[in-house]
Amino acid sequence: MRDRVILHSDLNNFFASVEIALDPTLKGKPLIVCGDPKERHGIVLAKNEEAKKFGIKTAETVYSALRKCPQLTLVPSQHHQYKRYSQHVVEIYSRFTDKIEECSIDECSLDMTESTFLFGNGREIAEKIRKTVKEELGVTVSIGVSFNKVFAKLASELKKPDAVTVITRENYKEIVWRLPVTELLFVGKSTAETLQKLGIRTIGGLANAEEEYLVKALGKRGRQLRIYARGEDNEPVKAGKDKEDLKSIGNSTTLAEDITDREEIKRWFYALAESVTSRQRAADVGRADTVHIVVRNEKFQDFTWQTKVSPTALCGDVAKTAFQLFDRHWPFGMRVRMLGVTVSGFDYHVEQLSLDGALTQNGATYEKKERAENAVAKLREKYGYATVQRGIVLEDEKLNGLDIRGKKEERISSEEQGKEKTKNV
Repeated sequence: MRDRVILHSDLNNFFASVEIALDPTLKGKPLIVCGDPKERHGIVLAKNEEAKKFGIKTAETVYSALRKCPQLTLVPSQHHQYKRYSQHVVEIYSRFTDKIEECSIDECSLDMTESTFLFGNGREIAEKIRKTVKEELGVTVSIGVSFNKVFAKLASELKKPDAVTVITRENYKEIVWRLPVTELLFVGKSTAETLQKLGIRTIGGLANAEEEYLVKALGKRGRQLRIYARGEDNEPVKAGKDKEDLKSIGNSTTLAEDITDREEIKRWFYALAESVTSRQRAADVGRADTVHIVVRNEKFQDFTWQTKVSPTALCGDVAKTAFQLFDRHWPFGMRVRMLGVTVSGFDYHVEQLSLDGALTQNGATYEKKERAENAVAKLREKYGYATVQRGIVLEDEKLNGLDIRGKKEERISSEEQGKEKTKNV
């Protein structure tokens, strides 16, 4: 049985690259995409290669970025344009395969196993895609080629920008196993610290560790990470958006500085809940009956709680529940470094109606609130996220103008959280 041919595409500095493609006069200038450039608060959502040379990082404050590079060009985010470019890129991918899994607005997994009979081997297909994207859209993409999704994604990170990297069964031990364990999918800071205490610092060390040893330290996650490290993951590329496979939707963000102020934390929960419920509506999975939160303190310890709710897809419901969980359990004075919100238990539009045909919450019909949020979503899709903002978010200049999309956080299902301290409400 021959190996699969899996590609992972990652559009380079995507938001910044789109801005330069739209306005070529920006080419060669250090540039960041942020909130409102006139106000100089918020965070860096994206930066180009020139800005990277000044040490500017995604998610740092605009104020900090300007101190590093006073001549920095600031441009506001145009999410509708990024979505349009992303859709065009996916259309290019579809010329080669119909097995496309959209991981995010700028990343996709592609199964090219059958396509090799028409378009050549994995590297040849990746090069054709890379050149086509550059010629048609003026943006660049880095593509990893391998025999499974995990190694293909890892390969896409190894050489940037505008590059193709191939990891095969013949070379993966030489390329992958010497890398730090933090380069592997789902190995975040806390997991890496646990592995280092076990003397495991490389992916090869993880691959060759005893499974029982890893399970004892990390629970089921240890077994799964060992499978990833050994190249034994066989998860298929999920063509299209199979909502029945979607068990949860979440978002998290690492804060620019550790905070204790509960009102500020509440505003962050509203910002995260807006992102989560927006994606929930877009995925067309109906309402969720469970809200989960994860909170990380300044010592990098993670705490999670969850509770059942009346089925909802409303930002206000999710944010209120998330903050109530936090307020009930989080010790006063303990600093917060990271926050995350996740919803699950989707009903896929199986609605429970009251006798008059409408769910009522807080004296107003659920449907009325839902129509309002859908209208706001359409405005943002057409004119950008900053068009309409919640008052509670705008109260804090740290959030003003911020299009929360979250960072790539360590994301494992609740049953795989191993040694993390978990409480269910």
